[in-house]
Amino acid sequence: AAGGDALQRLDTIEAELVRLTAKTEEVELKVNRVVTDGTNQIGDIEFRLCEVTEGCDIANLPEIAVLGGAAPSVDAAPVEPVAGDIGATSGDTGGAELALSEQADFDRAKEVLASGDFRGAADLFATYAQSYPGGPLIQEAQVLGGDALAQAGDISGSARSYLAAFSGNPEGGFAPEALMKLGMALGALGQVNEACMTLAEVGNRFPGSPAAGEASFAMPGLQCP
Repeated sequence: AAGGDALQRLDTIEAELVRLTAKTEEVELKVNRVVTDGTNQIGDIEFRLCEVTEGCDIANLPEIAVLGGAAPSVDAAPVEPVAGDIGATSGDTGGAELALSEQADFDRAKEVLASGDFRGAADLFATYAQSYPGGPLIQEAQVLGGDALAQAGDISGSARSYLAAFSGNPEGGFAPEALMKLGMALGALGQVNEACMTLAEVGNRFPGSPAAGEASFAMPGLQCP
């Protein structure tokens, strides 16, 4: 396709490979910078949440996982049902299979939340997250757990739950909502600068989403620049 003799074609191919390699390295550097900056921001938010949380020891804060490091691969094999359980498919999981007990525990927590027992629902969602780490419903469970804690008056706890939901899977279906609610919680805690940065990031990452609209509406109330 390049024309000329074999040597000329090889030279053309080599030049194209060099160009593609350079472009790939450039993209890799940009991605690494985004990951590093995002991880540092999450670490800063975690530090500030600890400062306003009674009994939190900053010296014993766990190491922040690299942003996106826990996100499931799109090519990952579906979760196998637990032996003895009948597999059930949830419409919210993108087709991934759930153990019957996992779906039942999630549904039970949602029922308790709907009943108005916010502290009880928060405990159930926290137990769910510990029992099924990496499950297809984990991000939604962490967002709903944050909602329950917020309704119970534990704003700091709700912020931690939203932060966990977003940082565990920044590209997940509930990531925009988690990031927006994290920003709102930070504002309620008096962390106005961090709240404004977080709310602005919703629009940057998820333009046109309902969460971005809510974040944009909330920013003037915090007097964000």
